[in-house]
Amino acid sequence: MADIRFDGKVAIVTGAGGGLGRQHALELARRGAKVVVNDLGGSMDGSGGSSAAAEAVVAEIKAMGGEAIANGSSVTDDAGVALMVKQAMDAWGRIDILIANAGVLRDKSFSKMEISDFEFVLNVHLMGTVKPAKAVWEIMRAQNYGRIVVTTSSSGLYGNFGQSNYGAAKLGIIGFMNTLKLEGQKNNIHVNAISPVAATRMTENLMPPEMLEKLKPEYVTPGVVYLCSEEAPTGAILAAGAGAFAVSRIYETEGVYLGEGGLSVEEIRDNWSKISDPEGQKAYFAGGEQGQKFFRKLAGG
Repeated sequence: MADIRFDGKVAIVTGAGGGLGRQHALELARRGAKVVVNDLGGSMDGSGGSSAAAEAVVAEIKAMGGEAIANGSSVTDDAGVALMVKQAMDAWGRIDILIANAGVLRDKSFSKMEISDFEFVLNVHLMGTVKPAKAVWEIMRAQNYGRIVVTTSSSGLYGNFGQSNYGAAKLGIIGFMNTLKLEGQKNNIHVNAISPVAATRMTENLMPPEMLEKLKPEYVTPGVVYLCSEEAPTGAILAAGAGAFAVSRIYETEGVYLGEGGLSVEEIRDNWSKISDPEGQKAYFAGGEQGQKFFRKLAGG
């Protein structure tokens, strides 16, 4: 089969000054895409800022013969996001790909976490995905083409001690994706999520060096770039790390219909083993077989 190429395509990659985002931007450029390299250049907790990191990645792309421009906007800043999109449109007249990768960490157990830290992380990860997506959405609709990759995490899908803010944001992103995949279908806009495990500055203090060596960001990027391609699925959550790839799904059990007459708390208790029985469970998606089954339950069918 032919190589996957992005000649003539324009991509925006947020948080692309280092780590995963840098690798995504470089690989898209190697395969012919023109790239807006966005990075605020702040510290891991979101403080500070400099465009030097984004400019360094642009220099790498240009050195390999590619086309790229740097943007130092915060993904939470409306004017900055608008500028990022304007730069792409002024330079190349279209936007085909958005990889929403930018993020920060402010980890603490919930009992010790300040609400301001919760709100800040939620804003960067969730609204920092929503705002760029909103800014490119009508462009992609007008083109009848778009590929959006959002970044989730196992902390959101399954939980992780000390990351209630990060986990809430990362699962919120999945809810966002699940609606966009439906609304984008008629205009050939595919929306998918990557759940990466990689050695970046956000994880360097969490794992031993020998493990980090096996978790290079470039071992995640092939999955992300595939989700940017014309052949990409839509609505997938791709888990990736150390060269391994898997799809994560939300499942719903077969459940049990208890009727409406005399329904009580005790009936839920007494039937809990049937309600939670995993046998026959299926991946849930709106409009699918399991979704239709749920609504038939509501109707008593």
